[in-house]
Amino acid sequence: MKEPEIYLFTGPEIGEKKEAIETIREAAEKKNGPLDVYTYYASETRVIDVVSQLQNLSLFSGALFIVLKNAELIKGKGDIDTLSGWTAGGAKDSPNTLILVSDENSIEKKVEQLFPSSHRKIFWEMFENRKPQWVQGFFKKNGYSVSPEAVEQILEMVENNTETLKSECSRFFYCFEKGHTITPEDVDKILSHNREENAYTLFNAMADSTRSPVQRLESSLEILQKIRLSRDSNGVSLIAGLSYSFRQLRTWHGLFADGATPNDAQLKAAGFSSVKAKDKFRSASKVWSMGATASILALLADTDMKIRENGTGLEDTFLTMMIYSIIIKNGLFCSEYA
Repeated sequence: MKEPEIYLFTGPEIGEKKEAIETIREAAEKKNGPLDVYTYYASETRVIDVVSQLQNLSLFSGALFIVLKNAELIKGKGDIDTLSGWTAGGAKDSPNTLILVSDENSIEKKVEQLFPSSHRKIFWEMFENRKPQWVQGFFKKNGYSVSPEAVEQILEMVENNTETLKSECSRFFYCFEKGHTITPEDVDKILSHNREENAYTLFNAMADSTRSPVQRLESSLEILQKIRLSRDSNGVSLIAGLSYSFRQLRTWHGLFADGATPNDAQLKAAGFSSVKAKDKFRSASKVWSMGATASILALLADTDMKIRENGTGLEDTFLTMMIYSIIIKNGLFCSEYA
């Protein structure tokens, strides 16, 4: 029996998730011809509007291809019933594709059950033993080689997801001719001396337990300013990166809850395999408790919605107030400022 073109992709591994979506898009385009492609966010687009669009054929292309992000926000009975009505009925004979995406490992169970098991996948973080091979393969595919020492140095400096690794490793291609072997000296020159600030370096500054809240606020606002002046400045993307880090902190707190002492295998399975990652989240856990982490995640989601609703005009203000709230007020909302 033909399964409908509906998919559910969850988990924190952004790069592999994007590749899977692109593979499905290419297959849909090959089958149906040119597609109308849309990306929506459950935080700002109603499920009923997405389903209404899916129920109609495109006038100017072979099919619709819709990606709905923040799927963890779909919880209401009305939204679930609307989605269920389409997935169980019209979706089976429709050329249109719907992909629900979430950076969480799971979403509302009633929503998950609407998707065939073969069309559901959790994209886990890359395990430590896969990362060196991935880096070596990426350089080789692009016409470069890289020494084992350089690989180790890159992995100590770059966050544990293929999207970030791909972005950082691509910087070498603008500096060296094909055939060049990347050395530790090259890594130090490209990634250390010319390192761009991003959501992960911002989190590191915010989570430095060796410094006072005022010191952390000052350095964090300096990093924010550098990010905002960069060509890739985007408030929503910045919040997404911070949310990823705070979800990891929530996982860390869960592993150590009630005095538990997880072993190396448990830490590795949860994405904390490197010494750098363990040190970072050990420090962050001294700064924010489990309760504060939950408040911060709520604040991040609220700020994300405000930026989407109000546009870029107040983006700097919202981001500055958000960072102040996280560092000084442990995630309390702006209305609760002293």
